Amino acid sequence: MDDISTSTLFIVLGVLLFISAYFSGSETGMMSVNPYRLKHLANQNNKGAIRVSKLLKRPDRLIGLILIGNNLVNIAASAIATIIGLRLYGDLGIAIATIILTLVILIFAEVTPKTLAALHPERIAFPSSALLSPLLKLFYPLVWLINWITNGLLALMGISPEKHQGNSLSAEELRTVVHEAGALIPEQHQNMLVGVLDLENATVEDIMTPRNEIIGIDINDEWKDIERQLANFQYSRILLYRDNIDDAIGFAHPRELMRLLLKDQLTKASLLRSTSEIYFIPEGTPLNVQLLKFQHAKDRIGLVVDEYGDIQGLVTLADILEEVVGEFTTDIAEDSNDDIVAQPDGTFLIDGSINLRDLNREMKMTLPTDGPKTLNGLILEYLEEIPQGRLSIKLAGYPFEIVDVQDNMIKSVRLLVSPKKAVLKKPAR
Repeated sequence: MDDISTSTLFIVLGVLLFISAYFSGSETGMMSVNPYRLKHLANQNNKGAIRVSKLLKRPDRLIGLILIGNNLVNIAASAIATIIGLRLYGDLGIAIATIILTLVILIFAEVTPKTLAALHPERIAFPSSALLSPLLKLFYPLVWLINWITNGLLALMGISPEKHQGNSLSAEELRTVVHEAGALIPEQHQNMLVGVLDLENATVEDIMTPRNEIIGIDINDEWKDIERQLANFQYSRILLYRDNIDDAIGFAHPRELMRLLLKDQLTKASLLRSTSEIYFIPEGTPLNVQLLKFQHAKDRIGLVVDEYGDIQGLVTLADILEEVVGEFTTDIAEDSNDDIVAQPDGTFLIDGSINLRDLNREMKMTLPTDGPKTLNGLILEYLEEIPQGRLSIKLAGYPFEIVDVQDNMIKSVRLLVSPKKAVLKKPAR
């Protein structure tokens, strides 16, 4: 080194610091690349993305290569800085060189390039991969040796790089990704995606029509009464039963009834023959499971039964789809009955039988849904008795006033809350 001028040593030191910055930035850039965008670009035959994907398949080898290069360069830079310090300041120059070099490396070879790479990972990672790929082949024996030693140490701790699971996401993590997408995904699409994820968190009991609200036709009634009911029926499936819901016979399709009517063959006997077999659903079935079961059974409606076989309610394919895409209905009966009515004074009059999930969705509230399924049930559980008249209570931080109680049920409730906390998604009709 004595024959090399000090100015030349400064140039070499600057080159080494630049190379150190390259390795530092490459490491951060490679590890900061969005894995899903990377896969998308690789599928689009982006050469840089393909190179980075290959390197990231074995991150232990990539990190080993980068750290080998970075440490060799930093050690060489330290040796040269020591020589420069000795030439300029003698023995004191060693301490001066150490302090100055540490600051220079931190600022120019570590913090700055890594910050830049973290902010723009693709701009750093894609070009860097063009040099890292041949370097990995060149230094492969040394990288393999170091990885063999380090992987052996990791194996003692029960960790295997070969079994690296990549960047899989749980349902909760994916839900966070959807919410954080912001303007990249329209709000309506976000709600649909979250709705699909939420299917596994809800059961058929959460969305079913309770048995006391199931509308059907008692086949034991007089034929004239049955004909009148058929003429006014407003649903796509007609449930037939004997005397009570527990003795259900089956579902009749209006299209089949129309065919029989056109042939003048519609009688009680033909009505019974036209019914389809009832599809029973065990209570507690998750909605995502039931959706697949409907698809497999080629059916779209079923009766929910408890462990004793008693009918608890009715669920349709449309009920499950509404959990994903939001409410839609073509039933006149449903259109003419609003469970939530906005009042002139800013309060809301709510039907006590409303499903809590529907109430939370419509009013953007957070009432608990892990217990009772209706607002009436939630209030009765809280009070532990049936109220005898008007009563004001607070549930989950929301003030309610019980307005009407009939037949041991809370028929209507007033929500006394500011529109800032609860706003209808669509105006009440």
